Amino acid sequence: MGEPVKRIRGVRDILPEETHLWRFMEWIVHAVMSTYGYQEIRTPAFEPTELFVRGVGLETDIVHKEMYTFTDKGGKSLTLKPELTAPVVRAYIQNHLDREAPITRLYYLDELYRQERPQKGRLRQFNQFGVEAIGSPHPEQDVEIIALAYDLCSLFVPQGLTVRLNSIGSPEQRGEYLKQLREVFQPYAADLDQLDRQRLKNNPLRLFDSKNPETQALLEQHAPLISDHISSEDRQHYEEVQAGLKALEVPFEHDPRQVRGLDYYTRTTFEITSGKLGAQDALCGGGRYDNLVQQLGGPDIPAIGFAAGVERLLLVAGESLKEKVTLRKLDVYLAVLAEEARAPALVRAQELRAAGYTVILETLRRSAKAQLREANRSEARAAVIMGEEEVKKGTCTVKRMDNGEQEEVAVDQLATHLDGILHPVPSTDK
Repeated sequence: MGEPVKRIRGVRDILPEETHLWRFMEWIVHAVMSTYGYQEIRTPAFEPTELFVRGVGLETDIVHKEMYTFTDKGGKSLTLKPELTAPVVRAYIQNHLDREAPITRLYYLDELYRQERPQKGRLRQFNQFGVEAIGSPHPEQDVEIIALAYDLCSLFVPQGLTVRLNSIGSPEQRGEYLKQLREVFQPYAADLDQLDRQRLKNNPLRLFDSKNPETQALLEQHAPLISDHISSEDRQHYEEVQAGLKALEVPFEHDPRQVRGLDYYTRTTFEITSGKLGAQDALCGGGRYDNLVQQLGGPDIPAIGFAAGVERLLLVAGESLKEKVTLRKLDVYLAVLAEEARAPALVRAQELRAAGYTVILETLRRSAKAQLREANRSEARAAVIMGEEEVKKGTCTVKRMDNGEQEEVAVDQLATHLDGILHPVPSTDK
């Protein structure tokens, strides 16, 4: 038969003992997004490779070395989506969502794929939730997005969060900054690794994405600050964003080296970090991308958004999240003790499920002892037992698993009887 097939490196199985936490997180995301007036959007698992090259940027780590790209039977280059903003903007343009409202507020929960080195909280197949608000150029939209991100992250990680905030200005002013950055780093070019030398040549802003500690040390010592090279209009925008966050009492700190890793960002950029994750501490990040809609062939419409990693939030939330989740217990284990009871037991199980009970039906034809042991192991609140005698009389035996009490009940009264013992009516006696 050979060796069993195993999953590939960098992905993981989410087992039943964890999926209830995922569902709880997803429920919270849907609920909070609704309170802010955002609507869910779902985009395909793969897109034309051109979308990410044009939208994310050729010299970014994602496009340069992390995408899962393949050629389909028609010879078209396709890519499993490594990020979500470009696909959402593509859908926004293609479906003419700008015609439906002056501002389009969208959110998503989705799987992404990047061929990067797996590490704590970072996998090759991973999940994100996030938002895109398309239509407003004003600072209050930035404030809403950051407050929404902070609110959501705080629900899962109530302490130790930091909002790191910066403005990278507009592309029109960025040329002079990039020129200075290149000039500062040129004397150190020989000390850089091959990838960082390429970044220095093609887009020196991407040096901030470097994972090389020597490059990061050089940036810390010598790099000019991008926030010192923005226009007065961009600076006014940034000051209003900060004022709005202060009004909402969202804690933040100005991080002059916060530039984000994608080419489409303009003006406001931010990250929400947690000290529990070590060096790779980002839980959530985003910013404004005022030119991306037009860059991808749509109208000239500004936008801002963020995305948060589900795996990372679950990793940081840990036991505190588990304490908030209450699993619904199994109501009924339906034990079948005779061949004549098999078909009637199927009917009873369906009737109880239709009445709102959770039911497991015995299908292994085990002994009565084994079945009751399984009812106990599965923490069922009651066992409903059907054997040859019960079928003849049109009854079943109901056993309460908390105290062992048993009672014979007519099958047409089973749901009513279970209501009485599993959902007792409070006494009105005084």
